[in-house]
Order: sequence, then structure tokens, then C-alpha cells
Amino acid sequence: MALHVSRRTFLKDLGLGSAALPFLLNLSSLSHANPGNPKQRLIIVFSPNGVVPPAFWPDEVGSDFKLKRSLAPLEPFRSRTMILNGVADKVRGDGDNHMRGIGCLLTGIELFPGNIQGGSHTPAGWSSGHSIDQEIKNFLQSQPESRTRFGSLEYGVMVPERADTWTRMVYAGPNKPISPIDDPYQMFSKLYGRVKDRESLQSILDDVQEDLRKVEQVVGAADRRLIEEHATFVREMEQELKTSASADVGHPVPELEPGLKHENDQMPKLTRTQIDLLVQSLVADFTRVATFQFTNSVGQAKMRWIGVDQNHHELSHEPDSNEEAQEQLTKINLWFCEQLAYLAQRLADTPEPGGEGSMLDHTLIVWTNELGKGNSHTLDDIPFVLVGGAPGFKMGQSLKFPQVPHNRLLLSLAHSMGHHLDRFGNVDYCGDGPLSLG
Repeated sequence: MALHVSRRTFLKDLGLGSAALPFLLNLSSLSHANPGNPKQRLIIVFSPNGVVPPAFWPDEVGSDFKLKRSLAPLEPFRSRTMILNGVADKVRGDGDNHMRGIGCLLTGIELFPGNIQGGSHTPAGWSSGHSIDQEIKNFLQSQPESRTRFGSLEYGVMVPERADTWTRMVYAGPNKPISPIDDPYQMFSKLYGRVKDRESLQSILDDVQEDLRKVEQVVGAADRRLIEEHATFVREMEQELKTSASADVGHPVPELEPGLKHENDQMPKLTRTQIDLLVQSLVADFTRVATFQFTNSVGQAKMRWIGVDQNHHELSHEPDSNEEAQEQLTKINLWFCEQLAYLAQRLADTPEPGGEGSMLDHTLIVWTNELGKGNSHTLDDIPFVLVGGAPGFKMGQSLKFPQVPHNRLLLSLAHSMGHHLDRFGNVDYCGDGPLSLG
């Protein structure tokens, strides 16, 4: 601890501000880097309304599998991908399947009775337990060697402002939903300091750039590369601010201000900006646990940028015989997968700070959904696609299970982060413990 304090004092003696310190202390030249015990990270990505099974699930089981169209963007990462078919949300009780699909997805436990009415089922309230990401966060925060500034970060894209069972998947505890942040500038402010206006934010960016230049001369070559990449990110954010500040009304360049999350056609830009912020927050070791939520259960985005004019939820209700709707739904999940691949590529291109390999080698991305299939509202075959690396997980395979409870997968995620739980959520669905994914 004394050594860590002396490094912090050394950096402050260089005249560095607080905004750059967490990132700089994470560099191997200035931190307690231990390649033999690398950091492990978890990112859970959510997209709604189920999938088109014939365009999603591989026909093969094992390591010799072919990616269907919806998963084609993951081809560069096929050896680092694990596809889990036959994992089911067995949690029942109050609420419709959309509500239980998202509200029980990470908690593995029933919703409370409530007054939110959905579908033809009973009304429901919030989850009666906390989510697995928060369980893992609490475990990591309890240990000095894995404690981070934020513990967890919750990113969103186009998440409605209303707070109800369809819009929240992360829970700090029973009746304690956590709202994702889907305004990139609000997230940037959270990461780098509280700001009241755009000019203050630019000032923080200027200070961060100056601090990075100051420390370049006292670190090794690998860390200088990371500093330059971080500085490039900061410069691009600064340029985005300047561009959007000078844009005329109606200019195609978005003005990223509070409320933009409600502008449907800005979704691609918001997504990439949020992913970039997420990667930088991991590089800086602000957190090792993150969630990334696209819209919400029954999400109704109109993805006109890929030629889909009808809203997502309405399309998901169309029968299998509607070939045009099936094609559009496939294109939607293809687009979501492209964003997943972009996240994976960003991590693969970033060297592990203070360690070996890339950040993707030490990060497990889990892409999931509240339903297996939209028009049937099934909670069987919930999509779980894993990308990256985690201890005990053998990537590069397609697996088929006999509709096992997803609680067992939640246990597996905890184990991959060093947290050896034997029960989580409803104990009736924990069965034989974590799924064997080795």
C-alpha cells in the first residue's frame, strides 16, 4: 500500500490532475502489475425481442461449427466464441414473459407482485433479488487487489426514461433496480469528473491531454503506446464536442446532449460512442464489471439505417410464415452482432495493461436476450453468446444443453471471476451447480 501511495504522490508531484490518475496508475510502469495473476473482466450485453432461430443457432455441436447469418460478424473471433443453446429461464411467477425475461435474466429469481400490467399475465413489480453482475462486483470490491473506482458501470443505448420492469435488468438488491446511463456525455462526466456544461467538459479533456504528455517520458514503450491511444480517444471526444457545438439544426452530425437517447436515428452513433467509453473505462481499470443494454424488453427501435422501418417489437410478433419480417429480424440481430464484434475488436486491439496478450484475452463478453423467440415469447433457448476469454471456459465451441436453468450459467460466470458460489437466485434452479464449459 505504501508503494502504491508513493506512486500516486509521484504522479501528483508531476502536477497531474485527478481525471488522469486512475488510468495512469493502471500502467504497468506505475502499478502493481502481476502478469501471473491478470485482471479478469465481465461485460454483459443485452438486446431485446428474441432471435430468428434458423438464422442464429449453429447446426453443429463442438468445435467444428459454422456461424449462421445473425452471428457472421463474429467469424474473426470464432476461436474465441462459445455459443450456448438450450439454456432456459425457468423462473416463473408474476409478470409476462417480457417482464420476467429481463427482470429475472441476471437475477435468477422471481419478480415481486406489483402493479405493472403486461400482456395477458399477472402484473408484477421489481425483482426480488440482486443481479449476478452486482454479486460479482461486491465480491471484487471486497478485496483490495481487485477493488476499482466504480466497481461496476451500467451503459445503455436508447433506454426509455421511464422506470419499470421492462426497462431494468441490473439490481443492487430486492426492489433496487439500477438505471443504465445512456447519455455518453453523462457517462464521460461520471468517468472523468463532474461537469455542468460542454465548456467545462472540454477543459477537463484539455487537462487530461496535458497530463498524458507529462508522464510519457517516465514510462516504458508499451505504456507509451497505451498513453497515445488514450490521448487519441480524448482528442476524438474533444473534436466531437467541437463539431456538435457548431452544428446547425438539422446537420447530420448529432449533438450529443441529454435527451438524444430518444432520437431513434442516432442509435448507431450513440452505440459506438458508448462502446468506446466502455473500452476506455476498462483500460483505465475504472471497473472490471459492466453491462451494456440496448433499448429495453419490448424495445421498439426502428432501424432505418439498415432498411428496417417497422419497430422491432412489432416485427418480432410476426409469424414465421412472414418471410419479409423474418428477414428484417435477422438483419436487426445481425446489426446487434456487428456492435458486439466491434467491442470485441476494440478489446483485441488493446494490449493488456501490465500483462500479456490483449484485453480480449482477459475479458468475457456475454451477449444475451430476454426471449428465445419473439413471436412465441418463449423463455427456452435464451440466446447466450460468449466472446473473449475466462478461466475454465473453453472457447471456440457450440454447445447444446437440454433446457438447463440459466441460474447455472450465472454461477459459471461468477466462478470465471474467481467467486465460487454454489447458489444464486432461486436455489431450486441451481441444480448441479455451475455449467461445465471447459
